[in-house]
Amino acid sequence: MAQASRRIVTELHDEPHIEGRRVTVRRIQGLVEGAGTPATEVAKQLELDVADIYAALQYYHTHSEEIDQAEQKQRKREKKAREADGKTVNEIRQERNEGSDGVPDSG
Repeated sequence: MAQASRRIVTELHDEPHIEGRRVTVRRIQGLVEGAGTPATEVAKQLELDVADIYAALQYYHTHSEEIDQAEQKQRKREKKAREADGKTVNEIRQERNEGSDGVPDSG
């Protein structure tokens, strides 16, 4: 099990996350409520205490306006990067996974 429960902070890209970690509140909410993964399993996967998972979920539901604003800022940064011919992390990963023939590698 992980260490003692951590606080929710916004020092990383202004997006709420677990203090001392890069795990965002939105990611935790997506895993638990979006994907239906049990909180105990998410805690194990992310090496967090279950209390951290529930704290993130509580934060998500009590600070929805802040979460929405952080997501809007992220979308604006991504749009600005694309307009400057930048690529998203997912696009870069996809390119790396594609074989020389342009077909994604099978394994």
